[in-house]
Amino acid sequence: MNDLKRLVRTIPDYPKPGIMFRDVTTLLGDAQGFKATVAQMAEPYRTVPVDAVAGIEARGFILGGAVADRLGCGFIPIRKKGKLPWKTIGQEYALEYGVDVIEIHEDAIRKGERILIVDDLIATGGTAEAAVKLISRSGGTIVGATFIVDLPELGGAKKLRSLGIDSHALMSFDGH
Repeated sequence: MNDLKRLVRTIPDYPKPGIMFRDVTTLLGDAQGFKATVAQMAEPYRTVPVDAVAGIEARGFILGGAVADRLGCGFIPIRKKGKLPWKTIGQEYALEYGVDVIEIHEDAIRKGERILIVDDLIATGGTAEAAVKLISRSGGTIVGATFIVDLPELGGAKKLRSLGIDSHALMSFDGH
């Protein structure tokens, strides 16, 4: 785990002063690190029935596709508003200054399908919570959520637990 954590680059004061940005692109660029990351993200769900992985734009696409392949299931892209070509349903979520929307195709999930949420990082949990609501509204059952990085001080994983969603992160970092 420490080897993987060393592969995550920290960029101070990005996107604003006081923020320590955790850049996983350096981890994804390391062949062995990427392989180990995908294996560890998928492992808690290896024996759990999962019909599809829902990956949150954009790094969640990279990770989610690989986790779906490892689990032998389908993949559902969760995109920002206006990026999907078919009929969609959306879910708003709060940003620091305003509101954004994520969407999936309206036929992406069949009632009762078991869905695993995948993204690179959980911070405040706003996007992950929106994904939970979107999948639930679509009739899906969420089996869990998996991330590379948790920033526990920001409370995102705790927010998911309060919604009854089990989440796993491969590593955590203090601070923002």
